[in-house]
Amino acid sequence: MENLLIIGCGDIARRTIPLLSGHFKLYALVRDPGRAAALRSAGVTPIVGDLDQRRSLHRLAGLAQVVLHLAPPDGRGAQDGRTRNLLAVLGQGTLPRRMVYISTSGVYGDCGGARVSETQPLRAQTARARLRVSAERQIRTWAARNRVHAALLRVPGIYAAERLPLDRLRAGLPAILAAEDGYSNHIHADDLARILIAALRHARPNRTYHAVDDDEMKMGDYFDAVADAHGLPRPPRLSRAGVRQQVSPLMWSFMNESRRLRNDRMKRELKVQLRYPALHLD
Repeated sequence: MENLLIIGCGDIARRTIPLLSGHFKLYALVRDPGRAAALRSAGVTPIVGDLDQRRSLHRLAGLAQVVLHLAPPDGRGAQDGRTRNLLAVLGQGTLPRRMVYISTSGVYGDCGGARVSETQPLRAQTARARLRVSAERQIRTWAARNRVHAALLRVPGIYAAERLPLDRLRAGLPAILAAEDGYSNHIHADDLARILIAALRHARPNRTYHAVDDDEMKMGDYFDAVADAHGLPRPPRLSRAGVRQQVSPLMWSFMNESRRLRNDRMKRELKVQLRYPALHLD
């Protein structure tokens, strides 16, 4: 049985662990020792370390044949230091054979609502997305040099019952007028966990895939659907200029970009059958 190492033990990791149990011996990097007991109870061996402190990662060297890299960048500088530290340690001793990295669809920047394939040029427009571009390039270069089978999943807005913009709706923050609104892309968290498993099994070496559902929704329509499902008032609609004045810079960075991600490569090569091909709020 192969050893599988999980980097980044958030919600998606927790949904993926039951799908991996029995197929791999599972390890997970955790920064907070207080989370170790919960991982052990799920059949995962915790390893305490901090991606921001390379020396703390020495136990990862040569540990696993498979790596799931789900950790976000640290938000500092122009290069993703966490991925740099991880790859440096994984390069010591026996190398892993496979890696899957979760990136973001934000690497494309604003595409004016166009349909986008995985070959679209990268034009990241936010510091957050530029760090993801950095991580992708580091992984591609490292994997090619070391003959590691790496796959990149570009992921849009992740949703689930616990991951909905309910606080935003309760606060009455506005959405953009339909005529000016841009397209948003989504994936249910449970489907994303299953796509991760499919990428481990079927991804081609150094290949990128969109992990996205079939819906083509504008962002305001998404907010309306969530509001209706939870008995909340729909957000008021304002012009783009009006919305920008009332939302945070972080929220505006999401609302200001419009694209429609294609998922045919995911379905064809990863053999994914989405459980929730359209927005599922029940």
